[in-house]
Amino acid sequence: MEATLPLAFTASWASGINPYLVVFLLGLIGRFTSVDVPPALIRTDVLVVMGVLVVVDAVADKVMWLDSAWDVVNTAIRPLAGGALAVIIASPDTPLGTATVAGAGGIVALITHLAKATTRLAVNTSPEPASNVVVSLGEDVAVAGVTIGALLNPWLAAGIALVLFIAGVVIALSVATVARRAWRARRRRGAARRSQGTAGTTPGSPPRPPTPPGATTPGQGSPSPRPPTPPGATTPGQGSPSPRPPTPPGGR
Repeated sequence: MEATLPLAFTASWASGINPYLVVFLLGLIGRFTSVDVPPALIRTDVLVVMGVLVVVDAVADKVMWLDSAWDVVNTAIRPLAGGALAVIIASPDTPLGTATVAGAGGIVALITHLAKATTRLAVNTSPEPASNVVVSLGEDVAVAGVTIGALLNPWLAAGIALVLFIAGVVIALSVATVARRAWRARRRRGAARRSQGTAGTTPGSPPRPPTPPGATTPGQGSPSPRPPTPPGATTPGQGSPSPRPPTPPGGR
C-alpha cells in the first residue's frame, strides 16, 4: 500500500501522454524481471496489442497536424487508460480506496492529455517539422523514465511526475492565453479594416461611381471651369477656319 499511491499517480500522469508505452514497459518489466507487476499487464495478447500501438503512436505523434488528430482520437482513451491502470495497481485496496484512486487517476490523465494537446497545437504553428519530432521524443523519454523509476523508487518518480504535471498545466494555460490574445487582436484588426472601408458612406447609399482616368475630383486641385463658348464660335484646335483678310474698298 505504501507504494500504491505514488505508482498509481505516476502511471496516470504518464498515461495522459502515452498510455500504450506505459502498459508495454510495465508488461515487459514484469515478464522479464522479478519486479512485481500486475499480472494483467504481463499477458502476451496485451503486450502484442500495446507493442503495435506504441509503433503507431511513435509515427503519428511526430507528423505535423497528424499528431493533433491523434490527440483528438485519444481524448477518451488516455483518461480511461489512466483510470484503468490506477484500478489495476490499487486492486489490493478496499473498494472505496480503489474507486478513489481510479477516479483520481482518470482526472490526472485527462488534465495531462489536455495539456499535451494544447501544447502540441502551439508547436504545430512552427514552420519546420523538427520541433514536432523533438517534443515527441522528449515526451517519450519522460514517460519511459518515470514509468521505470516508479518501479524502482515510487515516491521519487511520483515527485518528478508531479513537477512535470504542474509544468505541463502552466505551459498549456500560457499557450491558451497567448492564443486567445492573438485571436482577439486579429478580430480587432479585421473590424478596423472593415470600418475604414465603410467610412464616408451612409448606410444604404449606392456606391460612388469610379473617377475616369485623368479626371480630378472636387477639392483636389481641379482647374477652374472654362467659360461656355458662344453659339457659332469655335475653339482653337478644333478645326476652326483661318480668318478671311479684309476686302479692300471697291473690291468684291
